[in-house]
Amino acid sequence: MQKISVILLSWLFLLATGCTSEPDFKQISQDQLLNPANHVKIILDVRTPEEYAEGHVPGAINISHDVIDKKINELIKLNGGKNATIAVYCRSGHRAGIALKELQKQGFQDLYHLEGDMNGWYKAKKPVESNK
Repeated sequence: MQKISVILLSWLFLLATGCTSEPDFKQISQDQLLNPANHVKIILDVRTPEEYAEGHVPGAINISHDVIDKKINELIKLNGGKNATIAVYCRSGHRAGIALKELQKQGFQDLYHLEGDMNGWYKAKKPVESNK
């Protein structure tokens, strides 16, 4: 019983200190993203192609989080390469975190995570494009 308590306390400590959380990336609000003066060159939707087709942030391109490592060269060719300002989102945040870590690992530096992701975008009733 004492061993279980020690393990549980250790896990709670790690959780409380943030050791198990995603790394922090700069956030960009929905209104900031819609502002033409924001300098974001690429809006990257990392959901599945099916989710993207249902509705996405206007002007966003779609590269699913699970293939982003294979599509880095496509991103490099777009608007400034690894120096481009990129805003990333998914449905709720998890996949965006995975994609942001991969982009950072590949040398991209000016990365933002869209606050609230697509769930927040819908909730705020922001404009949506659809491929349907």
